[in-house]
Amino acid sequence: MNYLKTILLFCFLLGSFSSFSQRYGTAFGLRLGNSDLNRTIGISLQQRIQDRLTVEGILQTDFNRNTTFSLLAENHRPIISKRFNYYLGAGLALGNEESFLKNEATREIIHTYGNQTFGIDLIGGIEMTMANAVISLDYKPNFNISGREEFFRGQVGISARTVLVKSKEQKRKQRQRQRNKRSNSNSNPFSELFNKKN
Repeated sequence: MNYLKTILLFCFLLGSFSSFSQRYGTAFGLRLGNSDLNRTIGISLQQRIQDRLTVEGILQTDFNRNTTFSLLAENHRPIISKRFNYYLGAGLALGNEESFLKNEATREIIHTYGNQTFGIDLIGGIEMTMANAVISLDYKPNFNISGREEFFRGQVGISARTVLVKSKEQKRKQRQRQRNKRSNSNSNPFSELFNKKN
């Protein structure tokens, strides 16, 4: 019961802080990951490509035997406001990872590393944008297709990013590009050529 009160209080505080928040177009920062196998540190770059859709690239390593790169498409939905939302996504993952193979006959575990892996990542999390910071908590399961014995690995991650491009600025630049395209398509290069001769 105390956990429920804490969560409700946390959501209320996030909602009240979100009125001072800023939505983002591009955000970049650190991601800390934790799993049964290892702890990783990495970088995360998020780019909003539509109102509720972002693309995120995550490069992370444990500085030992595991380095991975994930490219994810994420759909965002508001919880309290547009600045406090949950998101779900999926994408591809590449890596250089360790693997553990169980030999049932000898009851040995064969440990290998340097395996080039390829798989599919899913992601689900909550995210808050406040001032020029984006804080998120996520769960990212990985399903191996090749390169590793274990089919499934899960990871919890905490990310802290800074806003590089604000949402309003990104939309303003998109509108400007669209206006430029329209004005270029409306102008006739042949008529401009004749006007120069006159």
